[in-house]
Amino acid sequence: MPHPGWHNFNFEGIGTSWEISTPEPLGPAPRSHVLAEVERYDSTWSRFRGDSLVSRMSARPGHFEFPAEATALASVYRILYALSNGAMTPLIGGSLEQLGYGPGYSLRPHGAATAPPAWDDVLEWRGTSVTAKAPVVLDIGAAGKGQLVDLLAEVLRGHGVTEFFIDASGDLLNSGSPSVTVALEHPYDSSKAIGTVPLGTGALCASASNRRAWGDGLHHVLDGTTGAPVRTVVATWAMAGTAMEADALATALFFVPGEVLERHFRFSWLKVFSNGSAEYSAEFEGALFT
Repeated sequence: MPHPGWHNFNFEGIGTSWEISTPEPLGPAPRSHVLAEVERYDSTWSRFRGDSLVSRMSARPGHFEFPAEATALASVYRILYALSNGAMTPLIGGSLEQLGYGPGYSLRPHGAATAPPAWDDVLEWRGTSVTAKAPVVLDIGAAGKGQLVDLLAEVLRGHGVTEFFIDASGDLLNSGSPSVTVALEHPYDSSKAIGTVPLGTGALCASASNRRAWGDGLHHVLDGTTGAPVRTVVATWAMAGTAMEADALATALFFVPGEVLERHFRFSWLKVFSNGSAEYSAEFEGALFT
């Protein structure tokens, strides 16, 4: 619990565990609205459920109209796709399914790693308007959970709740409350920490190759130019004003130097490599254990 004496609202959503902490218990109306927003988002963007808009898009080409949040997703993905030279792409879903991370959760590869198609070859995404020239598996997982955190924050504010702490299984957003000390999970042992960082008002998101890992060295962070898992970086953390940006940038750090990302986004960051070394920005105020 981030603040002693606060009240927790726990629930499951988009395949993971959530906890919203508030000074006073959330009433039935905001709780119901939160759960409805999670269901709405999941029914649009999940590639794991057959009734989602994304699943319909994977079955046939054509024009699809997405909800308002698609505009922000398109913007951040387009920038990071360019900065990573295609390594970070919303079309990575097909590659993940090829390696067994699909709706059936078989976790068994169906063959060698396969790179997804180039964005402009198969997809036109402008704001909420998406046109697929071929069936494609859209996967916005690198930014989607963070965006849903931000959307739930707006739901809470709409009900007059201004102080809260949202923990979406490690994607954190702190609003209008004292700083919280957050442990940085060890990339090879989830029971240990490699350091701590204070989180004031804003978001902290992490990405690590030990999360959603399966098989022989397979994990969910794939290089869009090859379709294969990234090997050199094992964990990243990003702090930004919104959870969507922090979430997206935590993934982008696997592919793009932090200094390059800092020219386009206001954020601080930490990156840990497979050889045990680490890099971090001057603004990252965490303390690493040595």
